[in-house]
Amino acid sequence: MLGKFITLEGIDGAGKSTHLGWLQDWLCERGIEHVVTREPGGTPLGEKLRELLLHEPMHLETEALLMFASRREHLGTVILPALQAGRWVVSDRFTDATFAYQGGGRGLAVERIEQLESWVQRGLQPDLTLLFDVPLEVSRDRLAQSRVLDRFEQEQQDFHQRVRNCYLERARRYPERIRVIDATRSIGQIQQHLAQVLEDFR
Repeated sequence: MLGKFITLEGIDGAGKSTHLGWLQDWLCERGIEHVVTREPGGTPLGEKLRELLLHEPMHLETEALLMFASRREHLGTVILPALQAGRWVVSDRFTDATFAYQGGGRGLAVERIEQLESWVQRGLQPDLTLLFDVPLEVSRDRLAQSRVLDRFEQEQQDFHQRVRNCYLERARRYPERIRVIDATRSIGQIQQHLAQVLEDFR
């Protein structure tokens, strides 16, 4: 594959979306052809599944299976064709989010997630993951000032702490891929750090 696969991760309210536009501008300025997408979603079918996942109560295993169903469609329709064409792909969330939310947050066995990951992704992993990290109180304050919350954002504080802990544990486990971004800093400081990480990666 000629393209590069970058994912953005973090607990709700960490600021991923704030920096997605900046990242797109960074790529454009360097003449790098790219696709920006998101999970769950990214395809017409995936967006329908996203609505169910974010707003409809369901069994934990149903939730995980729907996440990977959306991901399989996403890979086949958007991600793999773009990478094979030499484009970079930037995705707002990918499988690290499933480990963090369904695994860390909800307690689904890691082995179940790994089985689905192996089946659906067939060895594909992001080349670089930017993990935007903030303490829980910062996340909660930001969410309180934002839109109507989805069912994940409405979860109790201990759920989100488990999600954050899982993300940080994965960063320790995969330091060559996952770069932790201190998202409590100013937007300018964060983007300066991102620029350094991306230049080193490129």
